[in-house]
Amino acid sequence: MVVKITSPHSLSRALNYNEKKVEKGQAECIHAGNYLLNPEQMKFHQKMERMQDLIALNERTKKTNTLHISLNFDPSEKHSKEKLAAIAQTYMEKIGFGKQPYLVYRHDDAGHPHIHIVTTTIQPDGKRIDTYNIGRNQSEKARKEIEQDYRLIKAQGKKSQAFSEIIPVNVQKAQYGKSETKRSITNVLDAVIPHFKYTSLAELNAILKQYNVIADRGTEGGRIYNSKGLLYKLLDAAGNKIGVPIKASLIYSQPTLKNLEKKFAENEIKRQPDKQKLKTSVDWVLAKSPSSLKDLTDALLKEKIQTVLRQNKEGLVYGITFIDYRSKSVFNGSDLGKQYSIAGIQQRLNIKGESPVLEKAGKGITTISRQPKGNTIQTEKEVSHNQNKEDLLQQLTANEKMLNKLPFELIKKKKRKRNHNL
Repeated sequence: MVVKITSPHSLSRALNYNEKKVEKGQAECIHAGNYLLNPEQMKFHQKMERMQDLIALNERTKKTNTLHISLNFDPSEKHSKEKLAAIAQTYMEKIGFGKQPYLVYRHDDAGHPHIHIVTTTIQPDGKRIDTYNIGRNQSEKARKEIEQDYRLIKAQGKKSQAFSEIIPVNVQKAQYGKSETKRSITNVLDAVIPHFKYTSLAELNAILKQYNVIADRGTEGGRIYNSKGLLYKLLDAAGNKIGVPIKASLIYSQPTLKNLEKKFAENEIKRQPDKQKLKTSVDWVLAKSPSSLKDLTDALLKEKIQTVLRQNKEGLVYGITFIDYRSKSVFNGSDLGKQYSIAGIQQRLNIKGESPVLEKAGKGITTISRQPKGNTIQTEKEVSHNQNKEDLLQQLTANEKMLNKLPFELIKKKKRKRNHNL
């Protein structure tokens, strides 16, 4: 069993999230702890008022008065509603919330069985239950005891790893409607954002693209970009953006640029212990003398390391990113060291006069083709420098043409000379 605990900005947000799932037939409220009525006997306002009355007793606590907990089980486990309700009740008692009002929702919109629990931290006397380190302390102890008592598959066991596998979005199905698109994107984001260690939007997108999703800041200088907005979009098999874009602020987990930037800073520290292990794996594969970049990426994939190539509009590859699924860390090759950049990798493979070109990026390994001799791999600085030169040349050429084109009103007509000899 895997537990996830969050503190929503408001009780209504947490309840609305679950109740909308119920309306769509994707969830069911299976238990109401410390309520006078059963879930099926209550309407939304009755469910909310019970907890809202307690929250009103402590007006100082606004941001931490609600808890939203999800208990996730292995896909192979099939539990009845009664058993899920019993597990939820046991869990709440063990973390110190047994006397609080809470609602339990069984969700049916993911590849693994799971339940959501909504409760408040404010007690009848107006005091707030301390939740500092609740995930590391009370919850972790409760999880292990419940796994033992209910004979659940343990979170750290090999079998439970299957539940955390991310399922790529079924693009054909999702693009038909906004609600389907939003749900599909949310499922991928929930599996990626909290668990992988990335330090930039580009690194996050390297992962998301494997599951047909991309985070898009919009055009540089545009309204969305300048306001630091963020949209999530679906990608088709060719990597083109399709379907209805979803605003980050409309997704329950709030994967906005502002919140992601906090994750970037945290992950920079968290991923450091994983760097040496990744470098060792790349060195070990290179020691086998693969004959091409394709052979290298195939061998790394067997080590659970995904290779993603970055290329410009002309098809020239200027960067390489490694996604290590063992540690869930993402590194640009240059961050590991010069010899792990795309130019360094090419040199170590002894590839000359050829440039690998990205043909297709999907949920599997990136496929590679070769360009004729004469095209070489460029670094990010070289690409930028060359682009600037091209832009400057175009500007100068355009200005030169414009100087030759004077407005009609400014063109002086030449006077014909009269022949005075006539």
